[in-house]
Amino acid sequence: MKKTCLYYLGGTLITAMILFCGCKRSSEPSVMQSPHLEKRGDVTQLIVEGRPWLVLGCELGNSTSSSREYLAPYWQQLKESGVNTVLAVVSWEQTEPVEGQFDFTVVDNLIADARSNGMKLALLWFGSWKNGITSYTPTWVKCDTQRFPLAQTPEGKSLPILTTLGEETCKADAKAFAAMMSHLKKVDAQQHTVVMIQMENEVGLHGHPRDYCPLAEKAYKEQVPKELIEWLKTHKKELLLETSSAWETNGFKETGTWEEVFGPADRAAEIFMAWHYASYMERITEAGKKEYDLPTFVNAWIVQPEDTRPGNYPSGGPQAQNHDIWRAAAPHIDILSPDIYLNDFPTVLSLYSRSSNPVFIPESRSGQNGAANAAYAIGAMGAIGYSPFGFERNCADDMNKPFRLFYQKTGRIAPQILEAQAKGRIGALWLKGAEPTRVKDTISLGGVNIVGELISSGMRNGGAPQLTGGTYDPEAVGYAIVIQQEDESYLFLGSNVRITFLPPDGKGIIGLAKVTEGDYNDQGHWVEGRWLNGDEIQLRYDLLYAVEEGFSGQGLNFGRPEPSFQRVELFRYE
Repeated sequence: MKKTCLYYLGGTLITAMILFCGCKRSSEPSVMQSPHLEKRGDVTQLIVEGRPWLVLGCELGNSTSSSREYLAPYWQQLKESGVNTVLAVVSWEQTEPVEGQFDFTVVDNLIADARSNGMKLALLWFGSWKNGITSYTPTWVKCDTQRFPLAQTPEGKSLPILTTLGEETCKADAKAFAAMMSHLKKVDAQQHTVVMIQMENEVGLHGHPRDYCPLAEKAYKEQVPKELIEWLKTHKKELLLETSSAWETNGFKETGTWEEVFGPADRAAEIFMAWHYASYMERITEAGKKEYDLPTFVNAWIVQPEDTRPGNYPSGGPQAQNHDIWRAAAPHIDILSPDIYLNDFPTVLSLYSRSSNPVFIPESRSGQNGAANAAYAIGAMGAIGYSPFGFERNCADDMNKPFRLFYQKTGRIAPQILEAQAKGRIGALWLKGAEPTRVKDTISLGGVNIVGELISSGMRNGGAPQLTGGTYDPEAVGYAIVIQQEDESYLFLGSNVRITFLPPDGKGIIGLAKVTEGDYNDQGHWVEGRWLNGDEIQLRYDLLYAVEEGFSGQGLNFGRPEPSFQRVELFRYE
């Protein structure tokens, strides 16, 4: 930076020389570190422009981003819905229609439109596979099955799925992906609009536990790669149960074919496929990161309740039971993510957070269910973010008003959430009427047991009305994010839930000193509303019973489908 210094001596103005103040103007603009993942406390966060970024996402429909004109009307709707990050497809077929001739118009349009709407992007590279099937490859790949071989059934029938053993296929996919990443660096390394990359989509083999093409048959009868055995030996004490039990089948052998090491069952075939899918994608990911190092994730088509064997779900994909194999084969892939549409969201997510795997949900639901899922992921699991699929098509619908409000309100307190994640001062409740074990839940935070209960019909005890207990609507969904702001001061963002407080040691009673409702403005400042007391916080009038159970009878009441904020200060008495 230049400064012109003026000195006055004896009333005479002397123009001094230009001083550079110990610094030099660079001919190149300063470059901030590119988006990356960073461990903060017990969670992994996405860092953008030097600060944590909470992904309040929308994964566009598979074909939405292929046309700028088609997508154009949705940007403003998504922005108004609280979305801050759009997950958008970039397909191999559209970027390299002729081999060696690249066209990144789709990428450039997405970046320009995201910037103009103040949003970030996560790009989904649809190359060799999408949902385990090969459909987004260029025509010159589709038509040359000699150069780009397909997977086969045991009967030798070709599947519309590229085999993981195709050397030329992997090279071509890696070359195209690296070209895209090189282009991204040129057009976005300064502004950091693109913050994450998804590698392929829900990979894995459909129909059978493994591939039976000639290349795969040969590889299956060969020795398990030494690299995998060495990784298993090094991490033996930390292996997931699904891995250690398969390896234990034949006595933790350190040499042999896949069946000799992992047993003659479907599990050995699935591990074989996981190794080859992950190895293939490692080569593509590494090639891209050499050009521009951005956080990468893969997404899993998770095992469904009706599935009985690999192949019912895409075999060898990054499902929870295969995580060790993927970690061994693909160290450049940062996150192994689940696409969750099943009802018991917390249980599924717990399987994908093991072994310090960062939590990110690239595909799930919107609506009230989606709001509860997102709240739980962000508040209970320290998630980097959440993204409903195809949200652009129904974000303005009435059914999504609760979800829009959740995103809008969460966005205003994102800095508080991210700080609380890093400091371990956040939790979440997830409640569902259809799940008998999920109508109540308890979290411990800051020396207080916070008890959440789904809104119920209530019941009478001793002739007095109360707002806890009773019957639960099977369609009802409730949730709450809880942030400990001070020692005994908490912020709640909740919906369809009632909150009471208990001392963990069972001694004394926790009362409500002050309860206020309010909201946060666009600058993230708290705007206080009513002070709540009386009927608004008296959940139980059967005080003799309540006190016997350790409750004060008072609590927080979030009785609307739309989420709202409440702040509470607690006190204790004997």
